Amino acid sequence: MIETTAYPRAALIGNPSDGYFGKTIAFTFKNFEARVELRESGVLQIIPCERESLLFSSVSHLNDEVKQYGYYGGVRLIKAAIKTLSEYCAEHNIKLADKNFILRYASSIPGRLGLAGSSAIITAAMKAMMQFYGIDIAKPVLANLVLAVEKKELHIGGGLQDRVAQVYGRPVYMNFDKSLMDAQGYGEYISFDPMLLPNIYLAYRNNLAEGSEITHNDLGKRFANGDAALIDAIEKWKALTDEVWQRLSNGNKNIGDLIDRNFDIRKSVIAISQGNMELISAARNSGASAKFTGSGGAIIGTYTDDAMYEKLVKNMTAINASVIKPIITE
Repeated sequence: MIETTAYPRAALIGNPSDGYFGKTIAFTFKNFEARVELRESGVLQIIPCERESLLFSSVSHLNDEVKQYGYYGGVRLIKAAIKTLSEYCAEHNIKLADKNFILRYASSIPGRLGLAGSSAIITAAMKAMMQFYGIDIAKPVLANLVLAVEKKELHIGGGLQDRVAQVYGRPVYMNFDKSLMDAQGYGEYISFDPMLLPNIYLAYRNNLAEGSEITHNDLGKRFANGDAALIDAIEKWKALTDEVWQRLSNGNKNIGDLIDRNFDIRKSVIAISQGNMELISAARNSGASAKFTGSGGAIIGTYTDDAMYEKLVKNMTAINASVIKPIITE
């Protein structure tokens, strides 16, 4: 039995610019996980997780499931991952052993909150299949493959940030400069010790689930059309990322002002729902910094001490939001 895991991703700074030749810093954390189990079999079989059950106690039960997880689950992700990996191996003259497998997956990552739950499932599946077939793929290339599963095969909008963080499994500074991407096919990725990071919290509300494809598809169109405000925002997010990277590298953990600025720039170019603004306001009213971890529904920020964290929890509880201290992978 092969068992692999991949974890949710939180963008600390720079998002959403990773799909537009920007820069970002992100990490994965162990509070939730996507897990894959794979073993050899006479036939190839994918076993869905509980979230994809077709048995419901009532119409309202079905409605609640759709609101929280959407219409599409992980089976399509696994199918696309198998297809993408097999095609990559064929293109690079990597012969896969003539054997089949049963793949079972499960995920505890809250869905559709900008935590990269879909790419976590794909990443875990890719790692399991690589072990099964005894093949090795360089991390930058593997991140590209995980993105191709969603973007090329399933036409889901997104960028490399999630996949890079999940493949490396450590906090990563990422530079997606176009000249770099054109020259080598991937960006500059520098993983670093999570001890460099300040006190970080993450808060979320499941009833704000929307799906990153909605945000990314709109941004993609605007970027392609040369939207001046968006392009200017991307340049500002790049500068913020470099400033955070410089501070952390120099042992300066005071980055809350830059995290706040990241969100304020976002608000100036992207419509923010009332529910998402409530999250940001609740965090900032406690003294903490706040920005989205991804597309919306979950926020991330810094806090100074336990007293501020307790106030943060109180404010979030008042709006039916959950707060955690992310256990950052290293």
